[in-house]
Amino acid sequence: MIKTILLLSGGLDSTLAGKILLEMGIAVEGLNFVSPFCRCTPVSAGCSSASRAAEQLGIPVKTISCVEDYLKVICNPRHGRGSGANACIDCRIFMFSKAREEMAASGASFVTTGEVLGERPMSQRKRAMEIIERESGLEGYVLRPLSAKLLTPTVPEKENLVDREKLLAIQGRRRLPQFALARELGIVDYLCPGGGCLLNDPEFAVRFKDYMEHEGEISVREANLLKLGRHFRLPSGAKVIVGRNEQENLSLERFLMPGDVIIEPYDTPGPSVLCRKPAEPDDISLALRFAASYTKFGEKVNFSVIVIDNNNQRRKTTLAENSMPLERERIAEWWIGAEQSRPFVGQQRY
Repeated sequence: MIKTILLLSGGLDSTLAGKILLEMGIAVEGLNFVSPFCRCTPVSAGCSSASRAAEQLGIPVKTISCVEDYLKVICNPRHGRGSGANACIDCRIFMFSKAREEMAASGASFVTTGEVLGERPMSQRKRAMEIIERESGLEGYVLRPLSAKLLTPTVPEKENLVDREKLLAIQGRRRLPQFALARELGIVDYLCPGGGCLLNDPEFAVRFKDYMEHEGEISVREANLLKLGRHFRLPSGAKVIVGRNEQENLSLERFLMPGDVIIEPYDTPGPSVLCRKPAEPDDISLALRFAASYTKFGEKVNFSVIVIDNNNQRRKTTLAENSMPLERERIAEWWIGAEQSRPFVGQQRY
């Protein structure tokens, strides 16, 4: 039986691509990639939406976690970035290269994706598709069922492994043809389209670029920390992160490193504040003022100041009293985030 490897994100497009080939009698095996920038699931797990899509299609799905190698590619993209921090072309080359390895190992004849011509401005243009195929070693072996009739016939089409007449000619960013096709094929459970990569999110992109500028290549740990709290860059270069709720306060504890300072309200509810080295006395004073700015009772709150030692343990705790909230102008100046999402700076945000 003819077999294909389907790059299965769990979104509508990849689900439709798999369904079209199943209707032709082709065996389909899903392949899903773990990314620290996926919005839907933790980095330690496979994408839950991909699992649901595979179950709906009745196909097996394999999850690949190559996070460290993937981050090296994303931090140093050869083909540049989009409007955010997204390095879509390099990301696709990485994934297609892994898919080529899976294709060879499983005896599949080609790779299938749910890509639609013109749907993504950076990676789903003809020229970009050609670059991705060539540099991943899959030139001629990537079938895009939703747009195939608008593209050069692939090897599986030329060899009559698939029926080109049953492939489609969808293009552009509107999803109405996909919605109609989903109804026709009986696909009812799928993610709302729109993309799930944090690197495209304006807020996260600013944080990512700030980290790269000040710290260099990012680790899995730091990529996950970028998802938490409000981020600020002090004039000294120190980083301050303010928890937004109790869950984020607890989560910040997982990312403490030697030399960090964690500030916690001593006797009232409020945010935890992480001050990442260089945590000099002036930085700690400013971090305390951030804590007061986002605590309901402001300067009336006492805070514990805890230093993390070289064994990653809480070593030194002092009590700070009556820290004054920062001026709104300073908070806005040091905020790391997209301009349109600058927060209201007041005493009630926690």
